[in-house]
Amino acid sequence: MKRISQRDIAKMLGINVSTVSRALRGLEGVSPELRQQIESFAVENGYRPNPFAVSLRFDTTRTIGIVVPDVSFSHYAHIVKRIEAEARNNGYMCIITDSDDKPETESYCLELLENMHVEGIIICPTQNTTDFSQLLRLKKANMPVVFFDRAPDIDISSVIINDATSALQATNSLIDDGARRIAFLGGSNLMKQTADRKHGYLQALRERGIPIRTELVKCHNISFNSGLSDTLELLSLPEPPDAIIASHGLLAISALQAVTSQRLKIPEELAIIGYLSDWVSEMCHPRISFVRQNLREIGIKAFRLLIDQINGDDSIQHVVVSARLELRDSTKKK
Repeated sequence: MKRISQRDIAKMLGINVSTVSRALRGLEGVSPELRQQIESFAVENGYRPNPFAVSLRFDTTRTIGIVVPDVSFSHYAHIVKRIEAEARNNGYMCIITDSDDKPETESYCLELLENMHVEGIIICPTQNTTDFSQLLRLKKANMPVVFFDRAPDIDISSVIINDATSALQATNSLIDDGARRIAFLGGSNLMKQTADRKHGYLQALRERGIPIRTELVKCHNISFNSGLSDTLELLSLPEPPDAIIASHGLLAISALQAVTSQRLKIPEELAIIGYLSDWVSEMCHPRISFVRQNLREIGIKAFRLLIDQINGDDSIQHVVVSARLELRDSTKKK
């Protein structure tokens, strides 16, 4: 059944649309008898106000847009869930879009959200996005924008974890356990996130006097197949790694599968530390040691930065949420 509108009510009752509008909005200028007739007719016929029409009339949609690389991936799903909860508590709705980790789809999502008149956008850019002109144009046009998880070095507010420091701590932990040939699995070198985590890894090696071996650094696409092939290539080296740091959950899981397929003992022959969530670690065998990221805090702070911008704060803020190392079965016991 077609949804009934104020125009339909006016036509059926033989009155002006403006009269129906005033009655349903509780404004003066409508007799008590006619107001009662209009309200009763609206209830009987299932009338519900169109929130988008109302919001556009007052130039506020009370909606925000969210763009994620893969909404089915638990890491992003947990952050989006917290953003949505914060938005709901503040009277906002969320329009969630999935870029499929492709720059061209990301561009389409941003255009869609702009056309839907959202009041702000929270985005985790794709791993291959290099052109941020669309976002900078939106920002220049006073559209509030906040990056989360992955953030380029541009003048747009962001919420990330302490990427370099957490990677340094993870590398030092492996060195403390006796590892000397530590490999690094990363995403695209185009991402600042990859660069920062790789920087922490290299800094630890330098500070501990361990030679840097370029053949142990693999920074390609973030995907299960990429992580699998890169790990198998590492294991085929004349001097294979005795430990791996995987800078993304997919890379950690694929590394684990590659290592077990070669019947290597974990952690005795090769240790692994990944960036993933605790429940994913618990599902793996052996359980993967991981960098725990506070996804709840990331979501809360991302929304808070956005709502501050919506309310008029035009300052650029880069928030860093602390992550901590959680040791499980894939690393040696100290």
